[in-house]
Amino acid sequence: MKLPWRVILLWTLPILVVGFFLWQGTFSPNAADLSGNNTANTRLSYGRFLEYLESDRVQAVDLYDNGRTAIVEASDPQLSGSVQRYRVDLPENSPELVSKMRKSGVEIDSHDSGDNGAIWGLLGNLIFPVLLIGALFFLFRRSNNAGGGPGQAMNFGKSRARFQMEAKTGILFDDVAGVDEAKEELQEVVTFLKQPERFTAVGAKIPKGALLIGPPGTGKTLMAKAIAGEAGVPFFSISGSEFVEMFVGVGASRVRDLFKKAKENAPCLIFIDEIDAVGRQRGAGIGGGNDEREQTLNQLLTEMDGFEGNTGIIIIAATNRPDVLDTALLRPGRFDRQISVDAPDVKGRVSILNVHARNKKLSPDVSLESIARRTPGFTGADLANLLNEAAILTARRRKDAITLSEIDDAVDRVVAGMEGTPLVDSKSKRLIAYHEVGHAIIGTLVKEHDPVQKVTLIPRGQAQGLTWFTPSEEQTLVSRSQLKARITGALGGRAAEEEVFGDAEVTSGAGGDLQQLTAMARQMVTRFGMSDLGPMSLESQNSEVFLGGGLMNRSEYSEEIASRIDAQVREIVEQCHQNARQIIRDNRVAIDRLVDLLIEKETIDGDEFRQILSEYTEIPEKEQYAPQLQS
Repeated sequence: MKLPWRVILLWTLPILVVGFFLWQGTFSPNAADLSGNNTANTRLSYGRFLEYLESDRVQAVDLYDNGRTAIVEASDPQLSGSVQRYRVDLPENSPELVSKMRKSGVEIDSHDSGDNGAIWGLLGNLIFPVLLIGALFFLFRRSNNAGGGPGQAMNFGKSRARFQMEAKTGILFDDVAGVDEAKEELQEVVTFLKQPERFTAVGAKIPKGALLIGPPGTGKTLMAKAIAGEAGVPFFSISGSEFVEMFVGVGASRVRDLFKKAKENAPCLIFIDEIDAVGRQRGAGIGGGNDEREQTLNQLLTEMDGFEGNTGIIIIAATNRPDVLDTALLRPGRFDRQISVDAPDVKGRVSILNVHARNKKLSPDVSLESIARRTPGFTGADLANLLNEAAILTARRRKDAITLSEIDDAVDRVVAGMEGTPLVDSKSKRLIAYHEVGHAIIGTLVKEHDPVQKVTLIPRGQAQGLTWFTPSEEQTLVSRSQLKARITGALGGRAAEEEVFGDAEVTSGAGGDLQQLTAMARQMVTRFGMSDLGPMSLESQNSEVFLGGGLMNRSEYSEEIASRIDAQVREIVEQCHQNARQIIRDNRVAIDRLVDLLIEKETIDGDEFRQILSEYTEIPEKEQYAPQLQS
């Protein structure tokens, strides 16, 4: 196995350090001069050496290290006078010692250390720093070339965009469905890159940029991958957050480097995902904005449509927060096209389901059109997740193909959460049953309300019971009567608790319902002009998203109007509440029967619910379309 060069280098440096110190120890003067006297392992103190010298026991002395160390041959009285070799450390500047040894007849031999030790020591002191500096230089150089590792500090100003000469994303326009208008706009961009002469012949100029705007999961990044796969030109992709660093000027430097590389490879595409990370409005919030981010945005604005221009470079950007972008970024000449990528309609959802069902085994009784009608508001990512959850349930149940049962359970799981443990038969279960039947009976008997699709006592997520409603059509406009019907339906659960168990037994189960209906009633008064205050919009739809924005907003109406708004909201809610209680009182017998059946079966579908209720009262006719949820 071939080891990476960084691992080899990291192991080599400690070895060089240890080798240096061993070198120093091996080739020091002392070691060199005393290498031939390894038998002199016994040390003798200087005082004992003088005693031996006075008693004539010393026979020979070899001086080393300029007279600072001596190897002494002396007879040891404890060993019957046998001659032993000792090592003695001598004091400096002791000429009288040599005189004493000569008077005692001791053989004296002096060993000159010469320059070999000094040369080896000098080489050791020079070689190690040179090797260390060379290794560090090699490390930084390789890191800079690779664009990572410890040498990344040298590369802060370089663009981190992923570059592909011909992006092989595996995604083409045929794989993108449900956003036909956006796809048509972007197909023109690809044609501009492939066949520019078709447009330049009539005086058309290539667009500078296209901004994809839409909620999360609608396929903005998928569209960019399809453009890269179809265009066949160099493709740069980067996230807006990768421009901004804690170091001043780094973001602007990366923008310059990105466009420099793009100009070298023009014509080409640049895709900036989540551009709101760098393109926010300048000077917003308390005390101004982030100077580093604003410098980065200024450089981006200059590169997109500055003095020099960038012919042949098309920028595709994506965001789900266009309201926070700087106005200079959105003007023609920078982002010439702003393409809305919204949640698909029924036809679009069918197309998306066809794309994601290609590699899945579906039972013949599964209709993709019926699934599309049951999933209003689902984005492409939601539909992909829905089919994937259905496939997982199919594998868990050991089936060969996805059936309607798995589709139904997958829809419930995606919308409402994971299925919980059913409640045991108790007072709490009966109270929840009355609550859910209260929602369902209001939705069935109020003509303007969406019809019931299913009532269940099986817990999902935080809800102990659920009631599904099916709108008659995909609504973009909602009338006053429909809003009041929805408020009445949301109050059905609380009204059933009050009528059946009394005010003292009212529970917190209607907390989420009350939040929803209060918001709807307030919007009727302040935004839609559906109250006695008249056709006035008293609150802005756009909320301030910047730090400190809420502190600086002043009220758009007087305190008198505020009290009248509260009174109108209270009046709408109270009127709907009384209607809901009256419907519960008038149909108490049917409610009791439906509750007993719901406790027994735990789930009642809409057709069975309406059939039983029709035995007690007349039901207005409604069209069924796609499910919604009421807990």
